[in-house]
Amino acid sequence: MVWQQIYDPFNSPVFSTIMAAVPVVVMLAALAFFHVKAHLAALMALGSALIIAIFAFGMPANMAGSAALYGAANGLLPIGWIVLNIIFLHRLTTENGSFKVLQDSLARITDDRRLQLLLIAFCFGAFFEGAAGFGTPVAVTGAILIGLGFSPLAASGLALIANTAPVAFGALGTPIITLAKVTGLDEMELSMMVGRQLPFFSVIVPFWLIWAFAGWRKMLEIWPAILVAGVSFAVPQFLVSNYHGPMLVDVIAALISMACLTGFIKVWKPATIHTSAALSGRVDNSKIDEEHDVQPTSTANFNSENRSAVMRAWMPWIVLTVFVFAWGTQSFKNMFDTRAAIDPVTHSAKLDPQGKPMREANPIFAPTLTFTTIHQQIEKVPPVVPVPKTEEAIYKFNWFTATGSGILLSAILGGLLMGYSIPQLIHHYLRTIWLVRYSLITIVAMLALGFLTRYSGLDATMGLAFAATGIFYPMFGTLLGWLGVALTGSDTASNVLFGGLQRVTAEQLGLSPVLMAAANSSGGVMGKMVDAQSIVVASTATRWYGHEGEILRYVFFHSIILAILVGGLVTLQAYVEPFSSMVVGGK
Repeated sequence: MVWQQIYDPFNSPVFSTIMAAVPVVVMLAALAFFHVKAHLAALMALGSALIIAIFAFGMPANMAGSAALYGAANGLLPIGWIVLNIIFLHRLTTENGSFKVLQDSLARITDDRRLQLLLIAFCFGAFFEGAAGFGTPVAVTGAILIGLGFSPLAASGLALIANTAPVAFGALGTPIITLAKVTGLDEMELSMMVGRQLPFFSVIVPFWLIWAFAGWRKMLEIWPAILVAGVSFAVPQFLVSNYHGPMLVDVIAALISMACLTGFIKVWKPATIHTSAALSGRVDNSKIDEEHDVQPTSTANFNSENRSAVMRAWMPWIVLTVFVFAWGTQSFKNMFDTRAAIDPVTHSAKLDPQGKPMREANPIFAPTLTFTTIHQQIEKVPPVVPVPKTEEAIYKFNWFTATGSGILLSAILGGLLMGYSIPQLIHHYLRTIWLVRYSLITIVAMLALGFLTRYSGLDATMGLAFAATGIFYPMFGTLLGWLGVALTGSDTASNVLFGGLQRVTAEQLGLSPVLMAAANSSGGVMGKMVDAQSIVVASTATRWYGHEGEILRYVFFHSIILAILVGGLVTLQAYVEPFSSMVVGGK
């Protein structure tokens, strides 16, 4: 029997919205104010969401449990699978000393901590966001920064702040491609619109990053380098998104930005070299366990290093880059995830109406599991959707083409090239599983929460509260995207949650649906730094376990202010010339 979502079970929009927001409040309060461990906070939020979905919003208990299990499965693959394997690779490079050589090679480019931060957190991180997404850039850059001597709080918080402007085009454009599918809007128009919003922040974020690290005066000392990094990223971001599409935006922009910044640093030096890795303007008492403590790097030993040693140190990460890029291409996924569809009667290839060969899911490399309890058994209803629509719940176990599998294979190949034996690799992998066990629990619980709020209609109830803001909707619609990412940890998931609602509300208010759908994605990028799974990835990468609440408190101010700035730009694009002339797709 189909269950219809109920968006106002108490016949009071205010009270219903408050009840729907309880799981969010529980999780954020537990982390930020009561210093509860992240995995426990996520489980508490999930438990409260189950209670509210069943007893307040009338969702059948078996459906609520199935929705949570569906989300948990998506938490393990792809997200948990990525985290586990990138940490495995990092441990291998740390254990054999090559990661220390890599750190020194980065430090050799410049001794200035501000420039190191630009190069690693912003440029290098943007590349991994574009190639893999799903926590990979924070895991990689956080680990490198901690090895360079940045404190765990600085490494975690700054890696999170830097990983914002590229997020909407992350994982080879997945958030935009998904947004187009759930809204029915043109993919290229959405790419163009987001590409006319985020480049402003691709210039702002590097300045913001250095200000957050070293303060206003120290930021001004290197403004030419910051401008080079930001502009050389923003311009390709705009051009590729507007004239090519969403898939390669971050990859191309990051490579150009890295090349431009590195070249600029070779011919320009700041008046003073900032060598302190401490956060400016605050007491930073963060430290890691003594067995993992890493002293600030020094460039003194570079005289004894030869080029081949540096290349060997970079080799595992070059292998990772190649694998991640290959695994992210649609042609690679199509090769393994699908196969030619064969007519069981004629045993010949099935053809579509245009006469082209049809393809179907490959049961070997991409088996599917249908959650029959909720698959097409839950119905979204107006005003969230124009007409009643049932929700699908088919889990695609694309075990081989998942990004994490590419990372694992690259780690195995890199480990063998580094001289590890197969038994040693197995030993380190088992130790890595034990190391990240709580992180995996957190990620699973968080995705279970995100899917439960979606299938129960809790997210829609909160979304309708934002939609009631009328003329102020461009601001609040942007903040809705921020909320979606803060809840789910994924710009893609936020677009799935609220993309359809953004289109419907925009059409009701006479706004451009392309503008507001894009605002959901652009606003969402600023929520990336406060979502629980990103914070857990950061704390795991920097080995600062149990301090997720401190990281959240540090980045929250930056997250909300930047989200409001995005909302301000969207408001200008909605109502004020010449900004409104940037809008594509019409109203």
